[in-house]
Amino acid sequence: MAKLQKKKILIVTTIGGFLQQFEMNNVHILQEYGFEVHYASNFDNMIYESDRDSYASQGIVCHPIEIQKSPLRIFENFRAFCHLRRIIDEENIQAVHCHNPTGGVLARLAAIISRQKPKVIYTAHGLHFYRGAKMKNWILYYPVEWFCAHFTDCLITINKEDRIRAGHFRLKPGGIVRRIHGVGIDSDKFRKISGAREEVRKELGIPDEAFHIITAAELNANKDQKTVIEAIASLNDPDIYYSLCGKGPTADQLKQLIGEKGLQNRVRLLGYQTHMEIVLQSADCFAFPSKREGLGVAAVEALACEIPVIAADNRGTREYMADGVNGIVCPAGSVEAFAEAIRTLKSDKEMYDRMAGRCRQSVEHFNLSDTDKRMRRIYRQVLE
Repeated sequence: MAKLQKKKILIVTTIGGFLQQFEMNNVHILQEYGFEVHYASNFDNMIYESDRDSYASQGIVCHPIEIQKSPLRIFENFRAFCHLRRIIDEENIQAVHCHNPTGGVLARLAAIISRQKPKVIYTAHGLHFYRGAKMKNWILYYPVEWFCAHFTDCLITINKEDRIRAGHFRLKPGGIVRRIHGVGIDSDKFRKISGAREEVRKELGIPDEAFHIITAAELNANKDQKTVIEAIASLNDPDIYYSLCGKGPTADQLKQLIGEKGLQNRVRLLGYQTHMEIVLQSADCFAFPSKREGLGVAAVEALACEIPVIAADNRGTREYMADGVNGIVCPAGSVEAFAEAIRTLKSDKEMYDRMAGRCRQSVEHFNLSDTDKRMRRIYRQVLE
């Protein structure tokens, strides 16, 4: 890889903390291959915890841009597009690796009209058009992704359905489509820790005898934490506790719902947690009610900790969930189905123990080492 020395790559995301949360292993690979890593994102939109000083200490050059998650924020996104083109040319960027729908579109367009004409890799963390998606998603996102694929050297997907669909796109001459198992999880870090349950529960204020459910996700409408709260309210069981880890735009709505249901003492918003591997030790089950997921690494991490998952059925959870094997799969948005799943896991100890014993084995292929090997192959193939 000596010929890659002194080259520069630009990573583009919509959310400023995305790199720290999901892409640091790729950063380390690229730095090992001799790249100076530049990072462009909206650092005012920090759903995940991180700071620009920590990036600088790791040798990452940050470029704040006005990129917005919503494609309807036309003026801000146009300024972000112009800024990206300037970065590519002024910094002599040889390669771009972009993420998220808006980041993927703006970065690829900026790359194709730049003087540098860098290689372009796009990771689709769940295409917005999929089997069962609303028609507006197909109308809005499919033509754009189809068009931008023409300017892409490598399109990476994280689930089987997206891989099949992306295979019908026409990429740049010599372009490739690859599938990885998400960003990978550190199975040494995410595991069941003997004796940790009682200590963590005491710290969180969860009674020893309680049935504790955890969800870790951005608080937004798609993640649908509302369904789990309503399911718990319908059960009227004082021994069920629910902890929501994360932050996001629906936080106030969820707080209001919790108050309306009289669940303030048993359902809590814990905010963003930097050590989920510890928090998970207190859980009896993990709820993952998302209507749409590209994969859902948080659920995979829970399974690695031997925690059964109650998940909504979607293309992402189908990558690792087996109904009745490592958890229970419910129709998305079904309060009744989630309530019945919670009741079943809480009351049927034999079934629960059987599922818990199969959880870790069911996600062995999501190990970080496997993702590392796949990403190294992709980078070598595209960037050499």
